[in-house]
Amino acid sequence: MTQTEIFQFIQDNALLSASLWVNIALAGLSILLFVYMGRNVEDPRAQLIFVATLMVPLVSISSYTGLVSGLTVSFLEMPAGHALAGAGAGPEGGVFTPWGRYLTWAFSTPMILVALGLLAGSNLSKLFTAVVADVGMCVTGLAAALTTSSLLLRWVWYAISCAFFVVVLYILLAEWARDAEVAGTADIFNTLKVLTVVLWLGYPIFWALGAEGLAVLDVAITSWAYSGMDIIAKYLFAFLLLRWVVENERTVADMASGLGSAARSGAAPADD
Repeated sequence: MTQTEIFQFIQDNALLSASLWVNIALAGLSILLFVYMGRNVEDPRAQLIFVATLMVPLVSISSYTGLVSGLTVSFLEMPAGHALAGAGAGPEGGVFTPWGRYLTWAFSTPMILVALGLLAGSNLSKLFTAVVADVGMCVTGLAAALTTSSLLLRWVWYAISCAFFVVVLYILLAEWARDAEVAGTADIFNTLKVLTVVLWLGYPIFWALGAEGLAVLDVAITSWAYSGMDIIAKYLFAFLLLRWVVENERTVADMASGLGSAARSGAAPADD
């Protein structure tokens, strides 16, 4: 199908189209709101949290515009054994595949982790590990969605993506939770941690249930599931985080550079 035909296919499906346009509108409003909220922030660490968080709706509005225009959407013929093999809505039974979502996640979710890592007072090693594992999760998820040669290989890629996700979960739930206690940001971090973990768990679940996986849910319902999770996991998450940073800029400013556990626990630095 041409890009124009894909665009028309999306517009003809009101439920599918709305799942994309709603996100574009909310991303635009979020950008304006977050810029306004951060207008008086002066501390460099707080500013960095703001910039990382602001990138989330900026990436999303770009990505969802690509989806709704048909630029980052394809109709792929599923491999033999798939529930929709030869039975999709596209040419030769191709299945609607909005692969551009993976671009959104590959650029926006690392920014969420950067903001959370800075909030927790994480060191560079943990931050780097979380971001790399997150990008690996998104890229291998894309590979799962685009593999049409073998149904087994689609699920192998899915399993690899989930393995990367486990690394991210460990850092969020174990490493950064302890760091936040030391940094004095545990209350807000724990709230955002739970919000992030619960919602991010929904993505692989809906992938498995959606048209790319077992095809229990149709493409419009799956798209709304992803969009709904994006709205909460990105825009609501960002609002809660930035509101706290504005109200507690002094706490952020007082955090030591890097992990700061030794400094905040009163330990003296070692002599050179």
